[in-house]
Amino acid sequence: MKVAIVGATGMVGEVMLKVLAERNFPVTELILVASEKSIGKEISFKDKTYKVVGLKSAVSMKPDIALFSAGGSASLEWAPKFAEAGTTVIDNSSAWRMDPDKKLVVPEINANLLTKSDKIIANPNCSTIQMVMALAPLHKKYKIKRIVVSTYQSISGTGVKAVKQLENELAGIKGEMAYPYPIHKNALPHCDVFEDNDYTKEEMKLVYETQKILDDKTIAVTATAVRIPTSGGHSESVNIEFENDFDIPEVRTILSNTSGITLQDNPDINVYPMPIYAHGKDEVFVGRIRRDESQPNSLNLWIVSDNLRKGAATNTIQIAEYLTANNLV
Repeated sequence: MKVAIVGATGMVGEVMLKVLAERNFPVTELILVASEKSIGKEISFKDKTYKVVGLKSAVSMKPDIALFSAGGSASLEWAPKFAEAGTTVIDNSSAWRMDPDKKLVVPEINANLLTKSDKIIANPNCSTIQMVMALAPLHKKYKIKRIVVSTYQSISGTGVKAVKQLENELAGIKGEMAYPYPIHKNALPHCDVFEDNDYTKEEMKLVYETQKILDDKTIAVTATAVRIPTSGGHSESVNIEFENDFDIPEVRTILSNTSGITLQDNPDINVYPMPIYAHGKDEVFVGRIRRDESQPNSLNLWIVSDNLRKGAATNTIQIAEYLTANNLV
């Protein structure tokens, strides 16, 4: 299995390498790909050193699978070139997510949609992945009418520049700013760019991607996305209105029996999900499960996950695992 990582020198690329090693993905040949300025750089993987190559060289090497995390513009330009060479691309950017001809996949929910003809597969946004992981089994049982979500997102979701900004602010150093304001001791209700409707792109991703993954455009979603000064892990307060009523013990049972979900829900002893404990883990953690007493058939959840792992690298590699296990590459 010849595997390329496009964007190997970035934050998600580094985590992809780590997850590939941890999960013993069957890599027989590894191709590390990055921008022109990184060509020739050396990166270690499983006690072996690899030199970074450029995109053109990587296409000519015809990998079986290419894991992309190099941004939307690079993906729009290069994913089709890899696909034409016979490579199956799993893309971590927003470039292909809403393309009606491309699958948007969270393996635990809809990997069964994948076929051999899918040469470009979209990986959802990090905040969407963790939310739909918890919502999919509940939607199946009670049918979701409406979701109100507020996110509390780590600076690592922005990238290296944002991590550096927080480090500089903690050290009292003036440096390059990833955000229009300081992030230390602050909360910015501003993730990604603002769109014409005054919602940010991140907020609208939660709307459109949720409907696509759950295959139900009737689900109403409204979102507020907030950046907070944590270095890893996204948190979400999610209010769900169902068409049918539910029983809280049954909700807990459904979630605890869902692959990839870990229940942390015991307020009596202060057990609830937090990003500090989700860091470095692949599960989606769910807690603070309680009925919304202000209106019928409504539930509140608190959902936390490591945005660089299940929110990006791990989900991508799980898609690759499904493809290889089912002879789809």
